[in-house]
Amino acid sequence: MTRVLAAILAALAGFGASTVEAGFRSPESLVRNVYAYYGDRSSDLSSGLPHDSVTARQFFDRSLQGVWVSQKNPPYDFLVQSPTWKIGAVSISILHRQFDKTYVAVAFDNNGRAITLNFIVVDGPDGWVISDVESPHDSLRMFLAQ
Repeated sequence: MTRVLAAILAALAGFGASTVEAGFRSPESLVRNVYAYYGDRSSDLSSGLPHDSVTARQFFDRSLQGVWVSQKNPPYDFLVQSPTWKIGAVSISILHRQFDKTYVAVAFDNNGRAITLNFIVVDGPDGWVISDVESPHDSLRMFLAQ
């Protein structure tokens, strides 16, 4: 499976897909791509959303990029609300659209625990990126600032 995924990514890079620096075409594709990184940890592509500058530019607005990169090996992953994960099916729905912002509700099961998050995404010049993520008790911005 890992080899197949690597081959697909290499093929996409050959078609110029790697030249995209930021953003996604829709709020749903942004969130789907976040959780595509949360597999069985058998490769870097399934070990959680990386904390590197390329990933930060692609997934986050400018105000979150630097703080995302500064968290190299956090003991807790806010995007799955746990230090570990075994994620079930991810449900994505648009809650509200307001000018350039869209509020996206995400629900999934992580190790038998129901998780709900609200992604606040913005439509920038290069596509959709994350402005913040809210849990019932915290936000990604507040979490990364700690």
